[in-house]
Amino acid sequence: MAEQSPPETDRSGRDKRLGLLIWYRISRIYNQSLKETGRHLKQWSISPAQFDALAQIGAHGRLSQQQLADKLFVTKGNITQLLSKLEESGLVKREQQWKTKYISLTEAGKELFDGAVPEQEWFQASQFDALDREEKKQLLALLKKIQH
Repeated sequence: MAEQSPPETDRSGRDKRLGLLIWYRISRIYNQSLKETGRHLKQWSISPAQFDALAQIGAHGRLSQQQLADKLFVTKGNITQLLSKLEESGLVKREQQWKTKYISLTEAGKELFDGAVPEQEWFQASQFDALDREEKKQLLALLKKIQH
């Protein structure tokens, strides 16, 4: 026998439905933001993943491949292909010291970092322009509250 969902008048059912609607909305906003970010980054001919890597490397000066993977929440293996593309584009250089591979920005990578990062930060922040300062603070507090 199939399990039935609780009736709409049941408080726990309404709360569950409301939670689901919030999740859908957050997912849609996230996906929309990714699309808009991709379009915005096209002016520098880089993908969001490449931008994230450049931003992390540029902010830290030099990172091991494992440190970068940890900061991007990906495996060390997944980052190899990303770094290969950035290296082919002349934006990063890799060097090995003993068993550790380090990544740093080339001069071209530093120029891109200096130009793209402030623009991208402004672009990302502007997506919340519909909210006033207090609403932004409230949204941030609520998101922190649900983050595990």
